[in-house]
Amino acid sequence: MARSARAQEEIRRFLDIGAVQVAELDLDGDEAVLRPGPGSPPVTHGEVFVLVRRGGRPVGTLLGQVPEGADPRAVLVERARVECGPAVFGEPGEPPFTSVVVATRERAGQLARALDSLLAQNHPRFEIVVVDNAPVTDETRELIERKYAERVRYVCEPVPGLAGAHNTGLDAVRGEVVAFTDDDVVADPRWLTELSAPFAADAGLGCCTGLILPARLTTPAQVLLESHGGFAKGFTPRTYDPARPPGDEPLFPFTAGRFGSGANMAFRTAVLRSVGGFDPATGAGTAARGGDDLYGFVRVLAQGHRLRYTPYALVWHHHRETWRDLETQAYGYGAGLTAYLTAVLVNRPALLPAFLAKLPRGLAHARTLTAVRETDAADGTGPGPGTPGDHDVRTHPWPRRLSRLQRRGMVYGPVGYLRARYALRAAVREHTAQRAQTAPGTQTAHGAQTSQGTSQGAR
Repeated sequence: MARSARAQEEIRRFLDIGAVQVAELDLDGDEAVLRPGPGSPPVTHGEVFVLVRRGGRPVGTLLGQVPEGADPRAVLVERARVECGPAVFGEPGEPPFTSVVVATRERAGQLARALDSLLAQNHPRFEIVVVDNAPVTDETRELIERKYAERVRYVCEPVPGLAGAHNTGLDAVRGEVVAFTDDDVVADPRWLTELSAPFAADAGLGCCTGLILPARLTTPAQVLLESHGGFAKGFTPRTYDPARPPGDEPLFPFTAGRFGSGANMAFRTAVLRSVGGFDPATGAGTAARGGDDLYGFVRVLAQGHRLRYTPYALVWHHHRETWRDLETQAYGYGAGLTAYLTAVLVNRPALLPAFLAKLPRGLAHARTLTAVRETDAADGTGPGPGTPGDHDVRTHPWPRRLSRLQRRGMVYGPVGYLRARYALRAAVREHTAQRAQTAPGTQTAHGAQTSQGTSQGAR
């Protein structure tokens, strides 16, 4: 098939993707409870993406079809009881005092939704810090002052970049554990307790990550992304220990994307500070496009600390909505992957021999990562249907254009990282000069604290 014809066919397939309802189903007791996902309408007939819970905790997902005129709860409960068996798990334990950092930029509406969910956490003792990154208006500060002043601290970071904003939050927090999430999530009420409790149970734990599921699946872009796994890492808890590298991860610890994502991660505060926080030349808002979370994971593991993934710490994420968003995301993922690897080797040269030894397998992994992924169809075109917990039921083919963009991003990543370092140094110099012209003790134009953490400056 000619490239133009193939592209047109991909566009047609993309536009044909229909919306999917999002719901959650708790199988506890005799009366299972079905409710819509956060912000979704009541479940009706049609295709439904269902999170299945037992004891309030996530145990799997399924994609169900409710016939017209049928009772959605009865249909989905019958399916879930067959596919999601009983689960046994202990209580999470007493979590330590935890700080939550939310970096944001000119998205006050989304931020308010996220903060409302964070303030509803069942965690016994926590604080919330909002970092306003390179704001152009007072909208975020005014929101905090008007609605959340007594419960949320506001900090301003004038230098653009997600990693730099996270470092500013890291400087400001007081908790033993610091958790990070995004302004486009809705946190499950148990999220913070489940994410922070593992630190009390394991003194050697440096990082914990959690489950990310889609809040809505209303556009073709959202459905396509989730069809190929989204941000979820499955429903099996797992601990990664650098003293005992996992046998099924030959690239460990450089396959950091397996460990989790930045919208749902926590660190022991002292550990993250000891490695210098995140590299501010990585992440969204910089030329590197991403990779700040992956950088943090690898630095903590390389320091000898363990990392745990727990599916019980859940946030619902509002995926990007358009084809253009997917293009940007695919390129950014590729760029962030190689940018973070560059950052790790620049800041921790001692890891270079181990990286070079694993490079051949790494290149093979990269080819697999960016390959065109077919559907899991019954006609034999794919590897077979997924099961609850796999979270990779490929009901739609992955477009070749997105694979190409991801590969191009991977080629660009090291260049982007070097550009970001140069731009960061220039921005810090400019900001320092501006502050030098301001009398000591005065505030910024936004009347808020500013910081570019002493341990997280340009490296």
